[in-house]
Amino acid sequence: MSTDSWSRRTFLGSSAALFSQLLPASAEEKTASEPLPFRNPNIYRFQIGEIEAFSISDGHSLIRPAIGMMYPEADRPQMAESLEKHYERNDGIPLYVNILVLRKGKEVAIFDSGFGKVKNNNFGWFFAALESIGIKKTDVTAAFLSHAHVDHIGGFTIDNAITFPNAAFYVTQEELDFWFSKEPDFSKSKRDKKELPGLTKDNRNRFEILKPVTNILKDGSSVWNGDIKLELAPGHTAGHAIFRISSAGQSLLHIMDLAHHHLLMFENVGWTIAFDHDPELAVITRKKVYAQANVEKTRLYGFHLPWPALGHLAEVKKDTYTWIPERFSWGS
Repeated sequence: MSTDSWSRRTFLGSSAALFSQLLPASAEEKTASEPLPFRNPNIYRFQIGEIEAFSISDGHSLIRPAIGMMYPEADRPQMAESLEKHYERNDGIPLYVNILVLRKGKEVAIFDSGFGKVKNNNFGWFFAALESIGIKKTDVTAAFLSHAHVDHIGGFTIDNAITFPNAAFYVTQEELDFWFSKEPDFSKSKRDKKELPGLTKDNRNRFEILKPVTNILKDGSSVWNGDIKLELAPGHTAGHAIFRISSAGQSLLHIMDLAHHHLLMFENVGWTIAFDHDPELAVITRKKVYAQANVEKTRLYGFHLPWPALGHLAEVKKDTYTWIPERFSWGS
C-alpha cells in the first residue's frame, strides 16, 4: 500500500470518528428528562436559572418611511449617516416581533401575544410555534401585557374570545385607565391620528373580553413565586411595563418597547419613534433603565430587537450605548 493511500484512509477514518462525536445523540439515546434540541428558525430555547425560556418570532416587517418615523426631525440626517456607517438598511426600520415564553413545571407564562389572527403572512406565527414546543393554549397559566398596541395585545383575544382561557391576565392600572378615559390623550404622540379611534375602540373591546381573568399589577409587584417582577416604564404608553425575571442567581430584563431599533434607539437615548405616546417621558424612562442595565451588566430581551432578541448594553459615552447581541447556539 502506498504512503499516500495509507494517509488518505487514516485521515478519512479519523475524520469520521471525530464527526460522529460532534453529531447529537439520537432521540432514543436521550434520557426522558433531557429536552430535545430545537432547530426551528422561529424558536430559540435558553435558560434563566431553573426556568426554561423560549424566544418565539411572531413575524417581521418594515416600518416605512424609515427615519421618517424617528424624531427629532432635525437629527434625521445624523440618523441616516449612522445607518449608512453601520451598513444598516435605510429603506425601512425592521420590525421584529418577539414573544418571550417561560415554562417551569406545569406553569407557563407568555409576555405579550403578537398580532394574533391576521391575514398578513408576515405575522401571526406565534401560535403554531407554541404548539410545536408542546404548549397548548390551555396550558398557559399567566399572560402578561406590557401595553395595548395591536402587536402586543392582538393575540390575547381571537374571534371575540379569550385565547388563553386558563391564564391569569396581568396588566397595569395605568394602562387600563388610559384606554378607558373619556378622551385618551395622544396630543404628544407623532403617530397617525387617523388610526387612534379604531385602536381605542378595539382595545376597549379586548379589555372587556379579558375582564373575567384580569389582574392588576403595580410597579414592583412580583408573581410566579417572586420569579417575575413588573416595573412601570411609562412614556411609550401611560402604563407601559417591563419585566424582570429571576431564578437561581440568573436574571433577564424584558425591556419591551423601550427600543424599536437595535442601532438608533441606543446610539442616542434622546431619539424617539412616532409610536411613543409621550416622547419626553419615554426618553427619561430609557435613560434610567439603560443606565442601570449598563452598570449591573443586565442580560436583556427586546420585543422589537433582532431575533432572538437577547443581549447586553455597552455604554460608549453618556446617553450613548451599543447593543451587543448574544451569540446564540443551537447546541445543548
